[in-house]
Amino acid sequence: MIITCNCGEKKFTLPDNSIPASGRLVQCGFCGLKWKQFPVGEVTKPQSISKLQKIVSKPQPTQQKVQKQKKIKKPTTKKSREISLYSPEYLAKKHGIKLDDPQPIKKINKKEEGKVSFGFYNSLIILIVFVIALSRILYFSQGFIIANIPASEYYLNYFFESIRNIFEIWKDLITY
Repeated sequence: MIITCNCGEKKFTLPDNSIPASGRLVQCGFCGLKWKQFPVGEVTKPQSISKLQKIVSKPQPTQQKVQKQKKIKKPTTKKSREISLYSPEYLAKKHGIKLDDPQPIKKINKKEEGKVSFGFYNSLIILIVFVIALSRILYFSQGFIIANIPASEYYLNYFFESIRNIFEIWKDLITY
């Protein structure tokens, strides 16, 4: 059975027995619209007025309450899916995965199998260590550099002042 959403954008295929004659609440997976769907091709006939019972205004005698027996629920079995979640058709339609791609899957050599990538955090730690080592080397060789290149004194003082300011900012953030 094919049903169409009321928005007119999508059509859905359902098994013929999935919607009972009394109708069923369905929801469009595309737009989220909910509506009551009746089986396609069957039209429910409205009840005629003559079949409706008249309401009697006579007072009814009170009856003692009879305890009803509890209904026992029948165990329901799961219905199997019409289409497997891992079938090539479903994967292609739902997730865009094509199993018949001409591109072969890259095989890993045994030499590459044991290799582990360096990683982002390891690279970050190495960068931080490198920057600290470079700044310490500049600090200890500051006198030698200024003696050979007098114009660099202004830049080195500015660099170390910036480092001190960054250190103070971090110190204030930690204490407060």
